[in-house]
Amino acid sequence: MINSLTRGLARATGSSLGPYQTAVIRIGLSFVWLCYLLREWPNRRELYGPDAPWSGGMARQLTGDNHAFTALLWSDSPMWFEGVYALAVVSSALLMLGWRTRTMSVLSMLCVLSLQNRSVFIGDGGDNVIHLMALYTVLTRCGQVWSLDARRAARRAGSQDGRDVPGIVLWTVCGLALAAAQVHGGAGLGWTDEGPLPGLGWATALWGLWLIHGLWWAAVRYAPGEPRTVLDTLAHLAHNAALLVIMAEVCLIYATAGWYKVQGSRWQDGTALYYPMHIDYFSPWPWLSHALAASGIIVLLLSYGTVAAQVAFPFTLLNRRVKNVLLVVMMAEHVGIAVLLGLPFFSLAMIVADAVFLPTSFLRRLGRVGVRFPGLRPGPRSSNAGGAELLPEQRIVG
Repeated sequence: MINSLTRGLARATGSSLGPYQTAVIRIGLSFVWLCYLLREWPNRRELYGPDAPWSGGMARQLTGDNHAFTALLWSDSPMWFEGVYALAVVSSALLMLGWRTRTMSVLSMLCVLSLQNRSVFIGDGGDNVIHLMALYTVLTRCGQVWSLDARRAARRAGSQDGRDVPGIVLWTVCGLALAAAQVHGGAGLGWTDEGPLPGLGWATALWGLWLIHGLWWAAVRYAPGEPRTVLDTLAHLAHNAALLVIMAEVCLIYATAGWYKVQGSRWQDGTALYYPMHIDYFSPWPWLSHALAASGIIVLLLSYGTVAAQVAFPFTLLNRRVKNVLLVVMMAEHVGIAVLLGLPFFSLAMIVADAVFLPTSFLRRLGRVGVRFPGLRPGPRSSNAGGAELLPEQRIVG
């Protein structure tokens, strides 16, 4: 028992686990959020901007009660809204590509919170998943593989030049922007309240992340010995804890959804899925929905199967083979939701969240397929044809 605990502690503090799984979370959710932002570009002002039915005054009243963070309420200027929306698009695209993932994960998170908390009634459930995962991704080293950061680290392996001018410029600009926001009196930037954790304000959290990024660069540049080792250990712990929380969150989503369904009379008699298939709003292809709903056996099997899969999912993690089979079932279920009910972004977000449980061997094979495309090939210093998993010194990124 003691030896097992020792090995577990050494693994948790000595490496960032699940590099491929966190990379999938980074790429997948950024892609979903980016697609949503681009699709709603023509409607952005009516959804989140000055023309929204949920006015700025009502949004301020609500955020004053629930203390939700949103930078969109710092100014009523249309130019400010356009700037925040454009930053959301750019940061999500760069995070998906893995460019400066530490910084982009923070900027993307702030944009997600700003838009979603500005108009809380806009969304289909997938926004909640993106909202939560954006917070957790900040603490992960999600750029270890399949990222431009990993390519850059491979190219610099063995180089004596530790300068990083773009990184220093980006760090300086972010610090100046945060200082300007506080001087301007941005709502929600308190030091000890209204933050991501009780007693921790957004100002403390953001300045803390900013200082940690600067300290990390200084340690890599000037103190590669014990200080770097200590920072590596702390980064591994934060990453592994965040990864565990992401996995627990997915299990909690399915467990609560399944057990709440069990209590519903329509789910108990197996007719629950019959009704949404006859709602015009959730029927992008009415002929398909009506054809399935016309069969009582199909409706019964789908209703009971949905409940059984969601309730059983957390328990299947105890057996790898059963878990992999149920993962396929859950992903197929979400594809069905996207097609039948017209909820593509919700389904994509859940499929990406499910991917955190995919086997590493499968993700590596997926990476080998990806390197066939020129933009995803490993850097010139890597001889591994399977992707970025063997890039030297890649532990410094992410």
